[in-house]
Amino acid sequence: MSVDHSKFAKLMDLAKETSSEKRRDLLREVTDVFFEDDKSERSETECAMFDEIIGAVATDMTEQVRMELSRKVAVSKSPLRKTARRLATDSIRVAAPVLRKSKALTEDDLVHIANNGCQDKLMAVSKREHLTSPVSKVLVKKGEDKVVVSLLENETAQIDRETYEEVTERAMTSKVLQAPLVKNKNVPLDLLNDVYQVVETKLRAQIMQKFESVSEAELNAALEASKKRLNVAYGKAPEDIDKQRKWVEAEIEADRLTPPHLVQQLRNGERSRFYASFSYFTQVPLDTILRITDQKDVDAMAILCRAAHFPKALFSTLAMQIVGGENGVAKAKEYSDMYDEVPLAAAQRAVRFWKVRNQAEATAA
Repeated sequence: MSVDHSKFAKLMDLAKETSSEKRRDLLREVTDVFFEDDKSERSETECAMFDEIIGAVATDMTEQVRMELSRKVAVSKSPLRKTARRLATDSIRVAAPVLRKSKALTEDDLVHIANNGCQDKLMAVSKREHLTSPVSKVLVKKGEDKVVVSLLENETAQIDRETYEEVTERAMTSKVLQAPLVKNKNVPLDLLNDVYQVVETKLRAQIMQKFESVSEAELNAALEASKKRLNVAYGKAPEDIDKQRKWVEAEIEADRLTPPHLVQQLRNGERSRFYASFSYFTQVPLDTILRITDQKDVDAMAILCRAAHFPKALFSTLAMQIVGGENGVAKAKEYSDMYDEVPLAAAQRAVRFWKVRNQAEATAA
């Protein structure tokens, strides 16, 4: 249904009207007619005229009236960009519908809003369908964790790798982001590996399932991506670590060092020698070994030992030595069960990412 142009004339006259009640009534009348059949084709001139006038008049209306208009514009298929932009800069009560749904807002509009809007407006934008990568990038850059969580849970949002990397970095210290990141279907595998050591047990299990289910081609692609972006800041190593690495090399050359010797090193208090030996047998970087042992991360140890084909009993003994405490028999049973629960293939795939760091460290050296 085409809008009667006399109504536009009345609306323009109404812009000069001092009676707010008359303006409100005529505004509702014209918008009802315009939006009554939004599927009908309208000329560009008709839409442009409506867009220009309706947005200007609505500015002087009460918030309740602007909220009503926002809800109509949000679901309209007409190109009412000026009106949508005006409403988007209004209070969050007015802006929310158009920010969430209006197709009149362009990518540039959304980027501008994400760069300059309040967190409530960023939250509204994060819930839009089919967000583009540039908008998602700004939402992560400017948004608080709750906004990023909403974006990660938006299954239609496009998120590029660089943005995923930024989210992963934040997730290393933000527990709020960890579950949504791990559950996101499109997060790169190597980034999941990065957060493995900081997330809770249930999330670790989900990460392992993803490692187990991907194809070899997908895994290799993720490994290649990991190599390209790798820029590791290694933790402070023991002062004698270079000496101990040379000792390990000499012992291996002489065929005098085997995995069971790790237990004796721990019992003798030879921590640096243990770090160097454990790093050698598992082929993962020293910073990973230091982090796992310092944090007494038995889950990660189980993955390392499983992938390196250590006997279950050896893993249990190492875990008890590192964790310490009482109830040794009960702990040994617990650790044995933990070892059995780690799928060998998934463990080997996870460790392949950790080994990339070792290769990068060797190349740098």
